[in-house]
Amino acid sequence: MRVVIAAVGRLKDDAERGLYERYAGRFDAAGRALGLGPVTLVELSESRAATAELRKADEAERLLRAVSGADIRIALDEKGKALASVAFATSIREWRDGGAKSLAVMIGGPDGHGAAVIERATLRLSLGAMTLPHGLARVVIAEQLYRATTILAGHPYHRA
Repeated sequence: MRVVIAAVGRLKDDAERGLYERYAGRFDAAGRALGLGPVTLVELSESRAATAELRKADEAERLLRAVSGADIRIALDEKGKALASVAFATSIREWRDGGAKSLAVMIGGPDGHGAAVIERATLRLSLGAMTLPHGLARVVIAEQLYRATTILAGHPYHRA
């Protein structure tokens, strides 16, 4: 099952990019034997529309276009469902075993997601009650994807 992380904004910080690449690479290596991966990052520019609603609508349209072929669409959303790592891994396994060929994670811009993304999401996922910078959210989701592969493979990385 291929994975796309589609995010509004670009990783500018070398430290964040390095961490993202570390976990994305680990996911690709560990996921291969499980039928997961590779992961691709698609970065979209922030909208320059005049209002927050117009920016969210523009970004939503471009995010959905970037993940148009995905069978499963996850929207990172502060109002979404918080899942433990094991539950997240279980969902990935169930989607893969149910025949999903691709999974997309959508990370909105500073104003959040437009209604179209929320309406089309298979899952609205919260990474926690605290707000994270978008670059750090990419690192966290990449790490959780890697952690999910280790859980599914019975690897000792996840010790909870």
